[in-house]
Amino acid sequence: MTRAQRKIDHIQYALSTGQSRSHGFDDIAFVHQSLPNIACADVSLRTKIGELSLSSPIFINAMTGGGGDATERINGALAEAAKHTGIAMAVGSQMAALKDETEERSYRIVRKVNPDGAVFANLGSEATVEQAKRAISMLEANAIQIHLNVIQELTMPEGDRDFTDALRRIEQIVKQCGVPVIVKEVGFGMSKETVQKLRDIGVFIIDIGGFGGTNFADIENERRQRMLTYFNNWGIPTAASLAEGISAAHNVSFIASGGMQTALEAVKALALGASAVAFAGHFLKLYMEHGMEKLLQEIELIHEDMRFMMTALGAKSISELQQTPLVISGSTYHWLTQRGIDTTIFSLRKTT
Repeated sequence: MTRAQRKIDHIQYALSTGQSRSHGFDDIAFVHQSLPNIACADVSLRTKIGELSLSSPIFINAMTGGGGDATERINGALAEAAKHTGIAMAVGSQMAALKDETEERSYRIVRKVNPDGAVFANLGSEATVEQAKRAISMLEANAIQIHLNVIQELTMPEGDRDFTDALRRIEQIVKQCGVPVIVKEVGFGMSKETVQKLRDIGVFIIDIGGFGGTNFADIENERRQRMLTYFNNWGIPTAASLAEGISAAHNVSFIASGGMQTALEAVKALALGASAVAFAGHFLKLYMEHGMEKLLQEIELIHEDMRFMMTALGAKSISELQQTPLVISGSTYHWLTQRGIDTTIFSLRKTT
C-alpha cells in the first residue's frame, strides 16, 4: 500500500470509528460562582502557548496531508475555516511530502489559503533537524509539532518498531529549528514522567493528546489481518493526562486534545490548566458530513458558549480561568490519587 493511500484510509477509518468520548471530562465539575462580578463584554479569549500569541484558545489540530487531491481539498477547507474564525491550524505529518515532493501541495494549500494565520508544521519523532527545517519552510510555519505515536506505529502493519533516541532528536530540533516546538501525543496521553523529560530538554509547549478521541490503534487494527486488540483501550484519558502534566511542570504551556467536541469540555480543560484546546475529529466530521457553513457555525458557537461560561465563572481571561476552583471525581479522581497527585490543588483555589 502506498503512503498516499494510507493517508486516505486514515481519514475514512477515523470517520467510521468515531471518538470514544472516554476523555474523563465528565468527572470535572465547576464550583459555581453566584457573584461573578463581570460582564460578557469583559471576557477575552486571547491566549499564549509558549511564545505564540493566539486570538483564540481553540485550534484545528493535525489531521491529514500527503494523500493527493483528497487531502489537499480537506486541508484547504480546514484552512479556510481557520482563516474565517481566526483560529490556528496544524497539518498532518509532512513526512509524506519530504519523501515525495508531489505531495507538498496538499500541505502548502494551508498557507496559500490562510497567508496571515497561525500555522503549525508537523513531523514524527523520527525526524531530523534538517527535515524539521524543511517542513517549517514548506508552510512558513509559526511552530512545529513533533508527534509521539508509539502505539499507532506498533499497531500499524508497516509501522516503525524502533523508537531509540527519540528524546535526543527532539532536543536537537528544539535547539536548532528556529520556531517554537510543540510535542504532542496522538491519542494515548502523556504521563507526568514524560512531561518532565520533555521539559528537561527545553520543550515549553506540550499537547498531551489524551485517550478518548480518535483511536489510532483501533484505526490501524482495521488495516491488520491479526488485530492487536490489547492496544484499543491503551492510554491515559485526556483529563487525567492533563492534570498529570500540570502537576509535573508549572512553566509549560499545555494543549488539551483527545476527544474534544464541546465548549464545556474546552472550558473544563482550560480551567484544569491548559492554555489551548485542540479539536480534530469533531471538526473533520462536521465538514465532511455537513459542509463548510456548519463547521464555521460550530466554531463561532463554541466561542460564544466559552464566553458565557467564563462570565458565569467570573473569569475575564484564560489566565483567570486557570485559577477557578473545580472538583474532580470518579475515575479521574481515582487515577490521580493513585498517581500521587493531590486534587485539592484544583478544588481549593481562591478566586479574586
